[in-house]
Amino acid sequence: MTDVGDDAPLTTSKHADPANDAAALGLEPHGDSLISRSVTINRPREELFQFWRDFGNLPRFMDNVERVDVIDQNTSHWVVTAPGGRTVEWDAAITEERPGEYIAWASQDGADVPNSGSIAFRDAGARGTVVTATIAYDPPGGVLGKAVAKLFQREPAIQARRDLRRFKQLMEAGEVATSARNRKELEEENA
Repeated sequence: MTDVGDDAPLTTSKHADPANDAAALGLEPHGDSLISRSVTINRPREELFQFWRDFGNLPRFMDNVERVDVIDQNTSHWVVTAPGGRTVEWDAAITEERPGEYIAWASQDGADVPNSGSIAFRDAGARGTVVTATIAYDPPGGVLGKAVAKLFQREPAIQARRDLRRFKQLMEAGEVATSARNRKELEEENA
């Protein structure tokens, strides 16, 4: 009997091997977990790419990202809040870029959270642009760390979905809708 291959996307396949799948997607094999999320945004592809490519914009809609310091055109330093409120940091380098379409990156040696990923921008006709984020990562603390992150809803699969939704809101409405007070409002209130 011939083995029938799984024709599901690599990030949803039941027979996935994250290291091989990351390589198949053109990512550096940094991590044992692979996730991918997409959203359609009613804005031109080039506009979305340019906004994302300015990594200093990312903390505006990425909930756990405290800051991204741009070191040079291809390297950046990330500071991210992990479950339990601790901070993790790493340097990341762009491994591939197609202007207006695609950015891939990989964390450099010594990262608190080894990771790699890509963000792709694909035309969706009159509907705008499909933005797809794909991330391979090693959760801090291994399987236990991944369970804790999931418990506190800080696991990258959950965060990617939420961050892309906030990106959509920011790009379509000019702001991120929230019912909670943000950190700046809380600091002003407590001052």
